[in-house]
Amino acid sequence: GASDTEIKKAFRQKAQQFHPDKKTGDEKKFKEVNEAYSVLSNKQKRAQYDQFGSVGGPGAGPGGAGFGNAAGFDFSGFQGGFADGGFEFDLGDIFGSAFGGGRARQKRGNDISADISISFKESIYGTEKTIELMRTKTCDHCDGTGAEGKKTHTCGTCNGDGRVTQIQQTIMGRMETQSVCPGCNGSGQIPEKNCSVCGGKKVLREKEKLVVKIPGGIESGQRLRMSGKGDAVAGGTAGDLYLRIFVEPSDRYQKQGDDLYVQETITISEAVLGGQKKIQTLDGSVTLKIPAGSGEGKTLRIKDKGVVVSDNRRGSLYVVIHIDVPKKISGSAKKHFEALAKEGL
Repeated sequence: GASDTEIKKAFRQKAQQFHPDKKTGDEKKFKEVNEAYSVLSNKQKRAQYDQFGSVGGPGAGPGGAGFGNAAGFDFSGFQGGFADGGFEFDLGDIFGSAFGGGRARQKRGNDISADISISFKESIYGTEKTIELMRTKTCDHCDGTGAEGKKTHTCGTCNGDGRVTQIQQTIMGRMETQSVCPGCNGSGQIPEKNCSVCGGKKVLREKEKLVVKIPGGIESGQRLRMSGKGDAVAGGTAGDLYLRIFVEPSDRYQKQGDDLYVQETITISEAVLGGQKKIQTLDGSVTLKIPAGSGEGKTLRIKDKGVVVSDNRRGSLYVVIHIDVPKKISGSAKKHFEALAKEGL
């Protein structure tokens, strides 16, 4: 039942309290606060949470998969896998290995994740951030060969094929399956001498700096995927890096899609007579024309001062007018208002 203003105020207080850079910082609670705000600040997500208790919908399990009744399960989803649910299921692996068409599945490194906090202004324009993270990566010294000087010879176990075939006799007949060669981890090559840096493991764990390009218009809580920037694995492909973006709220601007909204106060005389008002935008100040007879809540548009969507397109800035009605006025001002009242104004 809290208003948007109350939610935003509570978020700012908690975000400042638990920010990792503060003495009272708590990274885990800071993430939880940001996750809660990403739901509560979105009317659709908030309504869904009120109804279902999560943003995954009724019956949703981890990742919002929502398996529900197994009897009514739709197997069409298997072919694409369930990456969001934390596992992959490939029918080709099941039926292939069971009926003689088995194939060696290429190894894949683990996906990893990291969080990035950006300012409200950076979320509007887009920005680049340099992050440092610990991950398993391909050894640069041997270029992932595991060999000193990259000198290798053909694996004697698989004869350079990278795979080995196993034959089994079952009640269904002769079955043939293939698996990654344990001697060379699927590369088909054996180091003449192990790499002096990775010891022949082909990968090593170390800190790495990455430059991340964050697009304009990103919402707090959204994730970016950097393909192949997760953990590397010998004889396979690297996983992906998922970056969750947290946007610090603005005290002045509200974002709605590609547009920004700002509240601006004018005097009674400016509302009646009109005039010009300097408005502070993210690009600097601009002069806005206030039409005569502008009422409370009137909204004026300033083009191309909103969210940067692309090189040739940008949202607008909407100025919502509020009229400042003074609680106390001078004697002379009171006489003027009394005269206006007699005229029916």
